[in-house]
Amino acid sequence: MGNRGMDELIPLVNRLQDAFSSIGQTCNLDLPQIAVVGGQSAGKSSVLENFVGRDFLPRGSGIVTRRPLVLQLINSSAEWAEFLHCKGKKFTDFDEVRQEIEAETDRVTGANKGISPIPINLRVYSPHVLNLTLIDLPGITKVPVGDQPADIEQQIREMIMQFISRESCLILAVTPANTDLANSDALKLSKEVDPQGLRTIGVITKLDLMDEGTDARDVLENKLLPLRRGYIGVVNRSQKDIDGRKDIKAALEAERKFFLSHPAYRHLADKMGTPRLQKVLNQQLTNHIRDTLPSFRSKLQSQLLALDKEAEEYRGYRPDDPSRKTKQLLQMVQQFSVDFEKRIEGSGDQVDTVELSGGAKINRVFHERFPFELVKMECDEKEMRREISYAIKNIHGIRTGLFTPDMAFEAIVKKQIIKLKEPCVKCVDMVIQELINTVRQCSNKLECFPRLREETERIVTSHIRDRESRAKDQVLLLIDVQLSYINTNHEDFIGFANAQQRSSQTNKSQSSAGNQVIRKGWLTINNISIMKGGAKEYWFVLTAESLSWFKDDEEKEKKYMLPLDNLKVRDVEKSFMSSKHIFCIFNTESRNVYKDNRTLELACDSQDDVDSWKSSLLRAGVYPEKTTTVESETTSTSDNFSMDPQLERKVETIRNLVDSYMAIVNKCIRDLIPKTIMHLMINNVKDFINAELLAQLYSAGDQNALMDESQEQAQRRDEVLRTHQALKEALAIIGDISTSTITVPLPPPVDTSWVGGSSGGRRSPPPSPTAPRRMSSGQRPAPRGAPPPPNRPGPLGPFNNSADSPQAPSRPNRAPPSIPSRRPPPSPTRQVPP
Repeated sequence: MGNRGMDELIPLVNRLQDAFSSIGQTCNLDLPQIAVVGGQSAGKSSVLENFVGRDFLPRGSGIVTRRPLVLQLINSSAEWAEFLHCKGKKFTDFDEVRQEIEAETDRVTGANKGISPIPINLRVYSPHVLNLTLIDLPGITKVPVGDQPADIEQQIREMIMQFISRESCLILAVTPANTDLANSDALKLSKEVDPQGLRTIGVITKLDLMDEGTDARDVLENKLLPLRRGYIGVVNRSQKDIDGRKDIKAALEAERKFFLSHPAYRHLADKMGTPRLQKVLNQQLTNHIRDTLPSFRSKLQSQLLALDKEAEEYRGYRPDDPSRKTKQLLQMVQQFSVDFEKRIEGSGDQVDTVELSGGAKINRVFHERFPFELVKMECDEKEMRREISYAIKNIHGIRTGLFTPDMAFEAIVKKQIIKLKEPCVKCVDMVIQELINTVRQCSNKLECFPRLREETERIVTSHIRDRESRAKDQVLLLIDVQLSYINTNHEDFIGFANAQQRSSQTNKSQSSAGNQVIRKGWLTINNISIMKGGAKEYWFVLTAESLSWFKDDEEKEKKYMLPLDNLKVRDVEKSFMSSKHIFCIFNTESRNVYKDNRTLELACDSQDDVDSWKSSLLRAGVYPEKTTTVESETTSTSDNFSMDPQLERKVETIRNLVDSYMAIVNKCIRDLIPKTIMHLMINNVKDFINAELLAQLYSAGDQNALMDESQEQAQRRDEVLRTHQALKEALAIIGDISTSTITVPLPPPVDTSWVGGSSGGRRSPPPSPTAPRRMSSGQRPAPRGAPPPPNRPGPLGPFNNSADSPQAPSRPNRAPPSIPSRRPPPSPTRQVPP
């Protein structure tokens, strides 16, 4: 056989299959094997039964093989069979084997022609077999039968593809000789996954059922649709023979006589037949195993290394040991504390590159979301001036005041300070939510112990809620402190003398910052019409004076520049069909913002990005739209007031004073609120977890109950240990095999350069059924295996990608090559090639 010293390779793979099947999975390793592929009634089952020498496969109409059958043939002095799902039970009656296959198939798929990808493992020991492992796959069908789904053909195709697409799988493509080879389902599928034909072995069945005067000699000589590994012909029992219980040994003898007596096949008799096929498969599978053994061993080793550490932790593990539970409780609490602190304070090791951690999100709340919420509470300019004018008039009462009243300034300032309470409390809420999310993320490592995780989350979350009220009280106290005394002697307060110069100084400072770049990034313009290409992504650059966008981040091709004068921002409700978050920019004077659009809708991937962009626009002076009630809108539209020049100067003075003082308050609040929350909330929670969490867990109840592991964890531990042991056994099995061998090399590529003749030339029509096909008169027979003459248009193999393929759509009228061909009866003087 050419594989001396490697006789144990196929039993080796069988042992590996059993080792991995016993743990219910394959460890993501592709074991070398042979998959039997063919259409309905192609003779796949008969080929397998001929190998075994027994009738053991189900028979009937429709799909007979409805689950993959992994058939392991083992040469032995005795004869019996056993199933992996009935391990230890020996079947000596092969009728019982057939019944067990039918029962096991129905158990998973039902009794009405359903299919399943779950394989049945059958091992047959016999002195009449060679070591071989094959997988019998369901036959390709076109029409659903029984309760089969309408897409049964696609389901079977996907199941077959799961096996034959693996590089470690040899493909046994079974095709009946009395059908057109060019339409073979088996060869078509094998071509898709093995275009070079390195793994495909052709089997031609039903040679005895061909029409009289036709034969498949060209196919078996590998001249018609050539394969690199060639074709082997077999003759199976007919349905009449099967029904009459014809002995398989007699059938094999009849097969041998058929090849020896048939004039077209007698020169190939030694290379045809079931025994020859079995021997070739044994030889090629053994060589295939030898070739894939090094990569297979490296995969085993890499998976073993990946499981070593985890298996070492589980080895010797005793779930009910009290000392182990106490030690593990301490370790879990300590790990939870470390993880929480790393997520809040940041860490250089094990940095999360997928999403922001809790500390980073809290930083964004402090420096982007909170300032944005503060600005949102500011009223617009017209409303502010109206309130100041009313305050001045109400303070003077019936009199006409000569001076600007201080009480108007104080009343307006206090009203503005009170508005700061809402964003400050909202900041506390946002931080609390991030802390709770961080606790849940850190507790994911406790999922092995569900009660411990639940109790830890409960204790820490309860403490956070307890601190929430204290933090909010302290934040509101800071606002009340600001209300208690209006310090007009503050060093940053402009005072009455400088109030009227405020406007000119502000304008100068704004003009000097015109070229300052505030932010850059990608945004999608969402309201471009479909006629103009639909939504597009651009590179945006925000400065203190304008918003520009470019084609890409190289900033060479500017698409548009939008001045920021009279612009505001508002939220846009997320559309049903879009996954992006949208905000828009509009002009307060109802002018077009961008070309013919009144608004510019900009889309981001997340709400955090939207908030960040709105904060950047806020720094550039683009404020959010203020939402007003119907009542205030009615008041503002119905109450049109006019101011005399003297009152207008007073309003402007107080307006500047309010702006100056509120800038001081805002600066103080922006500084103190994060510090207060950090002290009363974040640092306190960290200290609580470090110092008190363990004590709280001990006082919560039975510590042993806390450390009861989940059912999933117990299954995971058992699976890891069994997989680790199976991998070690597999490596030991491979290590026992000597790889010194005398191999039969892979056949060279089939030379198809002669196929098709000259390109563009006219082809001869296919031979008629009544005309001799092999040679014309006066033509001498060519030696066996030689290519046909150039003027004869030869057929193309399924693995030749030439444009002259018989299946090519450019020649729809040309009949595809087929196996049946009429040949004249041989003359008595004809010489049979050796």
